[in-house]
Amino acid sequence: MIEKFSEYISSVIKTLPETPGVYQYYDDENNLLYVGKAKNLKKRVSSYFTKEHESNRLRIMVKKIKEIKTIKVNSEVDALLLENNLIKSLKPRYNILLRDDKTYPWIILKKERFPRLYYTRKHIKDGSEYFGPYASGKLIYTLLDFIKQIYSLRNCNYDLSAENINKGKFKACLEYQIGRCKAPCINKQNEEDYNQNINEIKQILKGNINSAMQDLKIKMQMAAEKYEFEIAEIIKNKIESLSDYQSKSTIVHPSITNTDVIHLISDEKNSYAHYFKIINGAVIHAQTIEIKKKMEEPDEEILLFAIIEFRNRFNSKSKEILVPFFPKVSLPECEYVIPKIGDKKKLLDLCYKNVLAFKYERDSQIAITDPEKHTERIMNQMMKDLRMKEQPRRIEGFDNSNLQGDFAVSAMPVFINGKPAKKEYRHFNIKTVKGPDDFATMEEIIFRRYSRVIENNLPMPQLIIIDGGKGQLSAAINSLNKLNLMGKIAIIGIAKRLEEIYFPNDSVPLYLDKRSETLRIIQQIRDEAHRFGITHHRNKRSRETFKTELNEIKGISEKTAEKLLIELKSVTQIKSASLSDLEKIVGNSKAKLVYNHFNFKS
Repeated sequence: MIEKFSEYISSVIKTLPETPGVYQYYDDENNLLYVGKAKNLKKRVSSYFTKEHESNRLRIMVKKIKEIKTIKVNSEVDALLLENNLIKSLKPRYNILLRDDKTYPWIILKKERFPRLYYTRKHIKDGSEYFGPYASGKLIYTLLDFIKQIYSLRNCNYDLSAENINKGKFKACLEYQIGRCKAPCINKQNEEDYNQNINEIKQILKGNINSAMQDLKIKMQMAAEKYEFEIAEIIKNKIESLSDYQSKSTIVHPSITNTDVIHLISDEKNSYAHYFKIINGAVIHAQTIEIKKKMEEPDEEILLFAIIEFRNRFNSKSKEILVPFFPKVSLPECEYVIPKIGDKKKLLDLCYKNVLAFKYERDSQIAITDPEKHTERIMNQMMKDLRMKEQPRRIEGFDNSNLQGDFAVSAMPVFINGKPAKKEYRHFNIKTVKGPDDFATMEEIIFRRYSRVIENNLPMPQLIIIDGGKGQLSAAINSLNKLNLMGKIAIIGIAKRLEEIYFPNDSVPLYLDKRSETLRIIQQIRDEAHRFGITHHRNKRSRETFKTELNEIKGISEKTAEKLLIELKSVTQIKSASLSDLEKIVGNSKAKLVYNHFNFKS
């Protein structure tokens, strides 16, 4: 396979080292196509040129490769970090794309004498401390307001150097008059006292509320011992405010400290990852990102990308990461945990609910603004989940109903582009099967339906869904084989008890995620088949039962009785109908027979 490519590419691959590193692919115009990481550069790079790739996009990219560059590093983790940085800075065409089109807000503690605390969207390396990023400006304003209620900080932009203050360059402003600032600008507050407040604020912003409260309790105790009760009361109010804030923030047991939580879900084209940063049982940061796939990257790879992105973005040093499944590469001094029970499991579930809500919101927006794109995504996902070769644009479902073999009927709902097409629904009365034989009934209906489709050149479905397990599916397959349609239409069976999906010639069922869109549509079709079939079954049973009384009337045929029941719905309505009403339905002579039978009985 390598020989099919240029001699240059072949020679580069042969001379690559078997060490960890990052590789970069370029086209003939020196445009960067792709950046990847490798535990073994030689094996990983050569695999692109020696394997048959299922992804059409990947095959196209490989054909475009004219130049390979590599960067050797010490470990696989170093390669992972370098890959992440290069993807974000260089944005290669075929790499997954982080959809991050806005600058997230931060809280900045400005590097200056008597530091200011404020909101910013610019992250400048000037020695200042940054806390965040936060998911929204509203969250930041809420947090800043809370801090300013407890601590008196300046918000002016004066240069409060010792020299300027001693020269008396400034005057106390309104903030001092209303008690929001202690006026360090006129020496009413010294630097040591101000910085004590700053240290406590840092602990709060880092999520270490317990530490800040402990320091305040010590100060309150010292003030009380000195009989400085007014100061002690002020500190007590701060402690109560912090305690109230902590109780509203805590969602899991406080023993869960310094933990990252990440959940990921994907569809055909995008992945969505949600992140919690946990300190002392409280979520201090939460954020969701959307990642655009480029070449059908596996979830394990995307989860790893998201972990690195979140930990870099939030400067996380957590040694524990709660995840739904294990990524491909382990991080140094860090453990992946898949919780099964307890508070950590609840936390991971909450993370999942958040990312699912984010995806649902995005999908809803697309469904409104671009319905065709929404349908295309769902069809692609169903095609992938159900191992199909084409999108299931038209789906026909089948379900049988009978009462101990009597009044047997079958129902066929039709879904087009994932939605019910009720005008296309059909029901069938069973003709050849006697008694309660569900398999034979299914075989009859499938044969009748698709022989008619072939004969009348009707639209052929891409997918048939049988309500039932292996037996019903096998019966349907027998009919498709007789019609020479097997292999031309995808067919599956769904068993009710565990929502098992059965495929032809495969005894092992497929279990789809209970919350997947594919399973939701299959269940909807199954439920529609059941509802539509039961309705028809009841109507038929009712008509057959009541026809007995109508058939007692001499001169009234089964066809006439059926006609009356269809129009008037019940024998009671027929009994109370006027002669003129009956004449409109079945004519003069038959109307008189029916009217006289019910109105002039001896």
